[in-house]
Amino acid sequence: MKGESVKYEYNTNIEWISEKKGILKSDSKPDIKVACPPEFGGHPGIWSPEDLFVASIEVCMLTTFLWFVKKENIGIKSYKSEATGFVELVGGVFKFSSVDVKIKISITDKKDFDTVKKIMKKVKRACLISNSIETEVNIYPEIIAI
Repeated sequence: MKGESVKYEYNTNIEWISEKKGILKSDSKPDIKVACPPEFGGHPGIWSPEDLFVASIEVCMLTTFLWFVKKENIGIKSYKSEATGFVELVGGVFKFSSVDVKIKISITDKKDFDTVKKIMKKVKRACLISNSIETEVNIYPEIIAI
């Protein structure tokens, strides 16, 4: 496969249902109710594009981390994260200026602490989503050996 071009395709579709609400769909996946956020005249309690943007970064961090952990054969007890996206008005347009991802990882063996620390440095560089956006992504890991 070395030297070969690789290209993947991901498809979604949306159906408008009312007001500023829609249903996001993709084959073989649960539907997601989506809306414009309240800050822009939308609806509370419904996933917005802004929520999904931040979540896509956070999910990518998790899945990239899990890939590295499996490759290194490291046992983890838990992984939890929280992400905050910051939107600013820049040059007359709103954009995400940064996303902070705070990650708390519990590992099962103290000897893996340094390896997990190194993995966390690789995660940001290897994450497809953070590699695909201009927004600054900051990772703040906390690693605990149990």
